[in-house]
Amino acid sequence: MNRTPAVLPEHDRPVATMAGHWLLAKLGKRVLRPGGRELTERMLDAAQIAGSDVVELAPGLGHTASAIVRRQPGSYRGVDSDPAAVAQVNRKLGLDGAVLQADAADTGLEDGSADVVFGEAMLTMQADRSKRDMMAEALRVLRPGGRYVIHELGLTPDGLPEDTKKDIQRALAQSIKVNARPLTNMEWRGLLEDVGFEVHEATHFAPMRLLQPSRIIADEGLGGAARFAGNVLRMPAERKRVLAMRRTFTRHRDALIAVGIVAVKPGSSTHAAE
Repeated sequence: MNRTPAVLPEHDRPVATMAGHWLLAKLGKRVLRPGGRELTERMLDAAQIAGSDVVELAPGLGHTASAIVRRQPGSYRGVDSDPAAVAQVNRKLGLDGAVLQADAADTGLEDGSADVVFGEAMLTMQADRSKRDMMAEALRVLRPGGRYVIHELGLTPDGLPEDTKKDIQRALAQSIKVNARPLTNMEWRGLLEDVGFEVHEATHFAPMRLLQPSRIIADEGLGGAARFAGNVLRMPAERKRVLAMRRTFTRHRDALIAVGIVAVKPGSSTHAAE
């Protein structure tokens, strides 16, 4: 009988083919968002977490989940397709079952059950059709007036030629081993509006400097940055991958940017009055 080979989880793959974010996590990098901790905090402020029912898509290592819980939401639920991530974040939060294993395009959550849906660095990794499906699921889960907050990798300027976009996509895929498809600010906002969201606020921007020393120190602190650097230095295969990623980010630094957007589900929220 023919058997289909099991697909290894990303974090168990060989170094040469491991997805870039899992490689960095293996080396001790905790903040893996394109705009770093600073843009995450800005987007959490914009999300108006306190007292809100919050759903986080793809919480990953759980660092943003912890920041959400510290802001005292009315409730917190996470959705991640990776069972290892689900188990890790549940342990980290000490909230048994708060994070569910499901797909971001089919969460299984009830219609209109959240005030905020928060997602970071996960839409970028999807094709446009999958981006739309995940955005549509966020729209379904939100109550009228609810906020969908994203923090993703972007391209600049809005009129960037298509050939340049494709060159960057190919370079990213080769370097980080994920078919990343960043969009311009106008394209991100256009997708959200096509799905049915309204986008009134200005986009939040930050430089994409994930592997620059100053950003690593800002995100990880001096101790964390030192641990990360030490791990990179003593692991040659991992170091080769990290340096290749850094070269790719540096080569395209003028076109790569982090974007944060708050989109709103049309209608008036009645939840606060309940």
